[in-house]
Amino acid sequence: MTRVISGLKIQKRNKNRVSVYLDGEYAFGLAKIVAAWLKVGQEISKENIEELKAKDNEEVALQKAGKFLSYRPRSADEVRKNLIKHKFEEEIIEKVIDRMAHGGLVNDVNFAELWVENRSEFRPRGSRLLRMELRKKGIPDDVIENATKDLNEDELAFRAARKQARKYKKLEWQEFRKKMNGFLARRGFDYGIIPDIIPNVWEELVSHNNH
Repeated sequence: MTRVISGLKIQKRNKNRVSVYLDGEYAFGLAKIVAAWLKVGQEISKENIEELKAKDNEEVALQKAGKFLSYRPRSADEVRKNLIKHKFEEEIIEKVIDRMAHGGLVNDVNFAELWVENRSEFRPRGSRLLRMELRKKGIPDDVIENATKDLNEDELAFRAARKQARKYKKLEWQEFRKKMNGFLARRGFDYGIIPDIIPNVWEELVSHNNH
C-alpha cells in the first residue's frame, strides 16, 4: 500500500527539520537533508517510509555526535558511549562512527597523540598513567604504545616536579621529599626515577630561594 505526500513544511522550532504530511495528515519529521528528494504528490511505500526514518535516525545521531565533538576531541569509544546514552541502535551508532572516521572527525591515532602532547605540555605525567587514561578512553593498546613510546620520563618528571615545587618552597627537606615523592607517584612516574629527580629539584629551589 502506498501513500501520497501531501505536504512538506519546515518546522518552526527547528529549521533543519521538515514535517512530512501523508494523505492530508502529519506523519513524521525528517532532517532536511533526508527529506531533500521528497516532493508533494510523490507516492511512497511503507518500505520507503521505514527507510526514510532509519536515515533520519542516523542523521540525528550524526548531529548529536557532532555536538559532542564540538567541545573537545573524542575517541571513537567516547562517541560510541555517548550515542548509547542517547539510546541510538547499535547499527546506527557504528554507521555514524564509520562516517566520522572517513571524514577525519574521529581518529584514535590522532586523539592519542594529541592527548599525550597536551598532557606532557600542561600536566606532565608518566607513561604508566597516560596509558591508563587512554585505555579508559577506549584506545587500542597498539595505538597507545605508539603514542607513548618516545616519551622522556626523566624530563617529564623533572618538569612536573619543578612546577609543583613552588607549592612546597617553605618546607624542610624531609617533608619536601615526602610530599614530592607522593606527588610524582600519583602522576604515574616510575618509582625508579623519582629518587634522582627530587634532589635536583630541591637544589634548584634552594638556589632560587637564596637569590
